[in-house]
Amino acid sequence: MESDRPVTEDRLVNPDMSPLESEDIGIRPTRFADYIGQTKVKDNLVVFIKAARQRGEPLDHVLLYGPPGLGKTTLATIIANEMGANLRVSSGPAIERPGDLAAILTNLAPMDILFIDEIHRLNRSVEEVLYPAMEDFCLDIMIGKGPSARTIRMDVPPFTLIGATTRAGRLSAPLRDRFGVVDRLRYYNVDELVTIVTRSAKALNTTIDAEGAGEIGRRARGTPRIANRLLKRVRDFAQVSNNGVIDYATAKQAMDRLEVDALGLDAIDRQLLLTIIDKFSGGPVGLDTLGASISEETETIEDVYEPYLLQMGLLQRTARGRTATIKAYEYLSRAIPSHFSQVSRQLSIMDIGDDSIDIGDDSIDTGDDAAGIGDDVVDDAAYETGEYGEDNTDADKDRPR
Repeated sequence: MESDRPVTEDRLVNPDMSPLESEDIGIRPTRFADYIGQTKVKDNLVVFIKAARQRGEPLDHVLLYGPPGLGKTTLATIIANEMGANLRVSSGPAIERPGDLAAILTNLAPMDILFIDEIHRLNRSVEEVLYPAMEDFCLDIMIGKGPSARTIRMDVPPFTLIGATTRAGRLSAPLRDRFGVVDRLRYYNVDELVTIVTRSAKALNTTIDAEGAGEIGRRARGTPRIANRLLKRVRDFAQVSNNGVIDYATAKQAMDRLEVDALGLDAIDRQLLLTIIDKFSGGPVGLDTLGASISEETETIEDVYEPYLLQMGLLQRTARGRTATIKAYEYLSRAIPSHFSQVSRQLSIMDIGDDSIDIGDDSIDTGDDAAGIGDDVVDDAAYETGEYGEDNTDADKDRPR
């Protein structure tokens, strides 16, 4: 179960929201006009909403997926506001039984919007009740047990379901196919994050200049939630040492004291990479061995630390274990071993498979892109679809750890 995995909740750069953390309501935009980034998703939703309102129909069911902290809940709120509808919020783990879902659906008003966060964690029995509700706006309820059991069909008001998930690959195919609009949220670029930080600072009544916002945006790992969290911590430093004004010097000093570097890595990220480089000569090293070396559980390494390191091309997963990349050596100012290029080439050939091997000299490339560590490779889609998480259990059994 995803809820059982260990999560380091006190990390500033953790994109998940801590149970003890709450976001200021004023920071979140409530209309598309104030929503920054995700341009393609936003533009398409504007068209779909306008068409639905002109027809007087509920919006098609919407599935939003992507890494945590990118604004799926915010988008659900905006959709409800743009539709002029009430928003009912729940989550997959909270709906334990079919009766819980039936109670929620029967209390909806016509055209209401139901938002289910972490929808991939719905029980299968609950999903079976949800199918006819999404397609035909009705509920099939079983009454009684044994030979006397019978099914009653109840109508529910026309509604729109908005599902949000960080792992679209864990959704069952029947549920996924019932969503008319499926959108993937992507990481934000620095310019978009700077705009978000500037807007959030205004909502928090904090003075910030362009250089200060830029320093926070560059270290936010492409995630608005992290950017806003860093802004709040930098605001504390500015309030104490700079009369509440966030400039470049204050932001940099705060980030340095919080141990968040220019690439957005924190102390634990750097410790993981340095362990691979210094203790294991750059790898490969098994996951269990790596976890024992840094006193961290393997599930936390896989689900919390590795995704961003893979995305930035600092870490590589191979059939033999984890390896640090040339980019990691350069970023951490470590001397690159002379044998590194040959090792990287051998590992890359092993991972590609026999069908893809071209032994011609002209086709061999030991650069970052050939090693599978370029920014575009990222293993981003694999992370978001759960391929590196709980879905990849069969592959994990065969992989040395």
